[in-house]
Amino acid sequence: MQRSHRFRRTLAAVALVAAMVAGTAGWVSADAQTPVTGPPPGSAAWRSEGLIDPAGSTPHQVAAFFRGLSPERRAELVRRHPLVVGNLDGAPVALRYAANRAALAADGRFGRLLAPVRQILAFDPRGRGQVAEVYGDLGRARHVAVIVPGSDIDAGSFDRKNDPYGTPAGMARSLRGETGPDTAVVAWAGYTTPVGVGVDAATGGLAEAGAERLARFADGLDAVGAPDPAVFCHSYGSVVCGLAAARLDAADIVAFGSPGMRADSAAELGTSARVWAAKDPTDWVGRVPNVEVLGVGHGVDPASASFGARRIAADDAVGHTGYFVPGTESLRGFGVVAREAG
Repeated sequence: MQRSHRFRRTLAAVALVAAMVAGTAGWVSADAQTPVTGPPPGSAAWRSEGLIDPAGSTPHQVAAFFRGLSPERRAELVRRHPLVVGNLDGAPVALRYAANRAALAADGRFGRLLAPVRQILAFDPRGRGQVAEVYGDLGRARHVAVIVPGSDIDAGSFDRKNDPYGTPAGMARSLRGETGPDTAVVAWAGYTTPVGVGVDAATGGLAEAGAERLARFADGLDAVGAPDPAVFCHSYGSVVCGLAAARLDAADIVAFGSPGMRADSAAELGTSARVWAAKDPTDWVGRVPNVEVLGVGHGVDPASASFGARRIAADDAVGHTGYFVPGTESLRGFGVVAREAG
């Protein structure tokens, strides 16, 4: 009997992976990703000067540290340690913009992110590169939204012309256009995402590492006085949000195009945030079995009635990346949630 049960569980895991492959036109990656973790690059040199420990300090402690510095000292730290200041949650937003502009110029690979209108809140060159960008005035916004993307997103694919609403930058621009000037939207590609469809996408290792980074990022927003955000979690990004939920300082968590959040219900997420879900009828993720077997799969569909999330209509969205297309009911619903956050 026990052997039969194990066999059924193994078949379920195989079926899950097969469905993911079929839904996305094939197994497109055989390379496992190593998550970027730990404090910002350059932290050893920063600590050698007796400065606040990036790894051991909370974002609120970081904010207090910078409040105690003169403008001249702040500017010096930006000049000497751009990669630390630019990625240090809790540091003043304007300093982070300036530091990341310097870091991007020195790196040289992502020139389009240096356009004068762009406000880069984080740039970590390690691995495939990670980026966060702000649309709007984060210091004055009455409402804040954060976009957490899924697979195949990094500094190189953060913003692209083909499939614009499948990128965090495109989603953020569209949501800002829907919500108006009182809302700031952050496109947060701040974790190592899976590449293609493979073991990384079907398991939770990268999401666990990403959840730590997302929770700290949200604490950093709070530390600089931003309102509690509405966090919009796409595809594998919803796995990140599910694992972060219990410690995520957010007003709302919205899962869309989700394979599961590693929880059986909204209540099991352990969050006081309002939990929402959307899935359009043509999204291939609907063909992924909503199971978690031997660490493979991500559990119950957040858009199912049994999960207990509030529903956002998405019947006129098309495909896995159509939720932020202007004019769709999903984008209108997302806009309502974002304008009520905080």
